[in-house]
Amino acid sequence: MQWRGRRGSTNVEDRRTVGGGLRIPAGGAGRAGFGGIGFLIVIVVVSLLFGVNPMTLLEGLDAGPGGGQQAQSQAPLPPASDEMAQFVRVVLADTEDTWSKVFEQEFGEAYAEPRLVLFAGGIRSACGFAQAASGPFYCPGDSRIYIDLSFYEELKRRFKAPGDFAQAYVIAHEVGHHVQNLTGILTEFNRIRQRVSQAKANELSVRIELQADCLAGVWAHDTARKGLLDEGDIDEALNAAAQIGDDAIQKRTQGYVVPESFNHGSSAQRVRWFRAGYEAGSIAACDTFSAARL
Repeated sequence: MQWRGRRGSTNVEDRRTVGGGLRIPAGGAGRAGFGGIGFLIVIVVVSLLFGVNPMTLLEGLDAGPGGGQQAQSQAPLPPASDEMAQFVRVVLADTEDTWSKVFEQEFGEAYAEPRLVLFAGGIRSACGFAQAASGPFYCPGDSRIYIDLSFYEELKRRFKAPGDFAQAYVIAHEVGHHVQNLTGILTEFNRIRQRVSQAKANELSVRIELQADCLAGVWAHDTARKGLLDEGDIDEALNAAAQIGDDAIQKRTQGYVVPESFNHGSSAQRVRWFRAGYEAGSIAACDTFSAARL
């Protein structure tokens, strides 16, 4: 991805310095936000909802920050001027450009940009307390995306998904959840899932996650249209989507697959819906709720 020398977003908060992140004692994890792109690494096992199961994540919306224990401060970490932080700023800025245009053209409204928080170790959000092991997540309670940049090393090493566009896909997926929040989809999901069985709630969660993948594809289409992608970038995103499918994660962590427990979608489904958004370049292609086949 051609990102150097391009505009960086001003909506990035760097909380990696002393007091900005929290070291978490054993057993100190609390509720996380929505989304956790599905890269959900919890201690030695990968937990499955863009951090934690979306059912649990959304339960924390009206609870406010909480959970976990006050942790000790940590040593200062690289400032927001380091290369990876600059990369994140550019990717977020690119999503701002894409969704500002889409909202104006398709909804006739201004796009309310999310903020992205860089943290290290652990973080308190409006959705509760989360630790780095939970992976990146979006919190609809404060319209913020949270990411510990060490996750990208896990993405490359543990999930075998290297490349800068695989990293960009992570951010674009979480921004997809923000788009769902702005359009009322997450609010409706939260309302409905309280009235249905766990199996039905899991099914709806899969549709939520696959739609976020599709919306990430819409952004990728716009980025490609501007001539900013390098050869192999889309393959990197598709590989990342495949590596973090529920079936791939379960095979990797427990050796067998339990389809009824899926809440992000299989590898094939995640690849299919990212590709759908990428090829169509339209939010209309991302109606996972009406689709007979996921």
